Amino acid sequence: MQKVTSVYNVQGDIAPADNEMAKAILAHDERHVRRKTIRLSNNEKVLVDLPGPTFLNTGDILKLEDGSSVLIEAASEDLFEVRGKDPVHLLQLTWHIGNRHLPAEIAEDRILILRDHVIRNMLEGLGATVTDVTGEFTPTRGAYDGHSHDHASAHGHHHDD
Repeated sequence: MQKVTSVYNVQGDIAPADNEMAKAILAHDERHVRRKTIRLSNNEKVLVDLPGPTFLNTGDILKLEDGSSVLIEAASEDLFEVRGKDPVHLLQLTWHIGNRHLPAEIAEDRILILRDHVIRNMLEGLGATVTDVTGEFTPTRGAYDGHSHDHASAHGHHHDD
């Protein structure tokens, strides 16, 4: 099994040209990697073993030991598109979704979340318009995603026994 040697992020790096790239089609939770094996579209497996947590986005490229590349694509997922009556209502709905620690992709006029009938009922009860959609899901990352969180230093003190 080949190992990933580097990640080219489409937002920050210039990716190497490789016209015969294998693909890895991954759901949102599979694109958060540190150390894991991923299956490619050609059914081969590669080992991702990075120094820290990394979020892979559509278009990112994994470079392998033999010099070949793997193109990252987001899998299509079953989602709810949530819309509010107005911008303030949408912010209120966003708060309720965040209060339940649900992954959410937040845009100016809508929120995308994974399908969950209990959450749908709650949102509709709050006056939201909820529509079934299918597509790429790239939820907003949390404040501590990809960073270590030291409880003592985060609060400016530590707890003695």
